[in-house]
Amino acid sequence: MAMTPIIRIQREDFDLSAEIAALTAGRSDIGAVVSFAGLCRDEGGRLKALELEHYPGMAEAEIARVAEEAARRWPLSGLVAVHRHGLVAPGEQIVLVIAASAHRRAAFEAAEFLMDYLKTRAPFWKREHLVDGTTGGWVEAKAEDDAAAQRWD
Repeated sequence: MAMTPIIRIQREDFDLSAEIAALTAGRSDIGAVVSFAGLCRDEGGRLKALELEHYPGMAEAEIARVAEEAARRWPLSGLVAVHRHGLVAPGEQIVLVIAASAHRRAAFEAAEFLMDYLKTRAPFWKREHLVDGTTGGWVEAKAEDDAAAQRWD
């Protein structure tokens, strides 16, 4: 049976424990589950919220394409990517990646591969809303994030 990645883009928060429980329920073939939850930082106290925009349909399709590439590269039993949109306040969760496999190395590497893609190339636009009431510009990907993602090419 081929593994079908679970991809969701949603405004509401997610529950890491519930997502893992849903992925692993009734499964005895999974030996490793690796999860990553990314949180919104306050950027030294200057950030009130981060606004995330996307094109519905296109963003899910692009993330699914990369998730399917991960499933071709590693022997996965499950893969989940959840990304929020809208306004996200500091301390709140933004993104979740869960990779499941029979063995830990595949789960770790697939989770890192998918997260590197989400951080650098996923079709999301981020704008800062500052505590002084102003709106900052659109946030560009950082060079160190791009360098981390290049190792998968």
